[in-house]
Amino acid sequence: MEFPDVESESSSQKKMGRVKIEINRIENTTNRQVTFRKRRNGLLKKAYELSVLCDAEVALVVFSGRGRLCEYANRFPFNPFLSSANLLIFFSS
Repeated sequence: MEFPDVESESSSQKKMGRVKIEINRIENTTNRQVTFRKRRNGLLKKAYELSVLCDAEVALVVFSGRGRLCEYANRFPFNPFLSSANLLIFFSS
């Protein structure tokens, strides 16, 4: 019984992969807001998964382009009355 040559077949086939995108500011406001919302939701999902799978304490703070706060914390009390100015003072000191 003969087996096909796997190496010759795989070298002639092209592999599908993700296309890398350029990381630049999205100029169209609507597209930028939609992209922000989708990526923020993905980031929140990853933070939740990390906290559950690894039993880790996770806190995430995201400010939109309009300055709106989006935060996630899994275990400890997190102050929802944060502002970008307060965080800037907190992280710079």
